[in-house]
Amino acid sequence: MPVNKIYPTATAALAGLVRDGMTIMSGGFGLCGIPASLIEAIRDSGVKDLTIISNNAGIDDVGLGLLLQTRQVKKMISSYVGENATFAKQFLEGSLEIEFNPQGTLAERIRAGGAGIPAFYTRTGYGTQIAEGKETREFDGQWYVMERGLFADLAIIHAWRADEEGNLVFRKTARNFNPIMATASKNTVVEIEELVPNGSIDPDHIITPGIFVKRMYKPDVLDKRIEQRTVRKHAA
Repeated sequence: MPVNKIYPTATAALAGLVRDGMTIMSGGFGLCGIPASLIEAIRDSGVKDLTIISNNAGIDDVGLGLLLQTRQVKKMISSYVGENATFAKQFLEGSLEIEFNPQGTLAERIRAGGAGIPAFYTRTGYGTQIAEGKETREFDGQWYVMERGLFADLAIIHAWRADEEGNLVFRKTARNFNPIMATASKNTVVEIEELVPNGSIDPDHIITPGIFVKRMYKPDVLDKRIEQRTVRKHAA
C-alpha cells in the first residue's frame, strides 16, 4: 500500500518528530530556500534546547531568527552570523553556543554525514582557531584538520517541486544546502511549492530521491522575503 507523505499543515507534518534537546538541520542560505512554515511550526511547538545546523540564521524576524527570539536554540552550528542581530547578541552575552565552520567545511560535514562518513581531513582552517582541539595529520607534506561528519535527528528543507513519492526538484539558488541535508538526518520533512503526480518529473531532473523524504507539506501561500534588495541605479 502506498505511503501518504502529504500532510495538511506544517504542525501535522512535524507531529511526533520534534522534542526538547534534539538536533535539527535547516536548509537555506540567508532567506533563500528556507523552510519558513516548518520553522514557524517548530516555534509554535515550544520545544527548546535545540541544536540547529544551518549555514546562518537568516534575519531577526524571519526564519531561524524566530527560534532565536524565543530562545528555543541552545547551540548553532553555522558559518555566518552577520545578518542577525539577535544571533550576535546572544552569542556575545554567552547565552548561545556557536560552533563556527568555514562554509565549505560545513557543507562537506553535512554531505559526509549523509554518506555515512564519520570524519574526513581538510586543509581549510589548519593553523587557525578552527583547528584548536582537533586532530591534525600530515599528508604529502601538507597539514590537514580532521572534521566530523554531521547527522541530525530531523532535517527541515524547502523544495520547488515534488511528486507524491517525495522525489524532489530544487530551483536555482534554493538548491544550496537542502539536498545534502535531506540525506543527513533520521527524518526529513519538506516544505514544497508544487505537488505533481507520480511520473510527472523526468527521472534525470530528480535531485533528491523520495527514499530520503519522510513527510511533506505544501503551504497555500509562500512569502518569499528578500534579504538584501539590490537594484540597478538609473543613469543621471
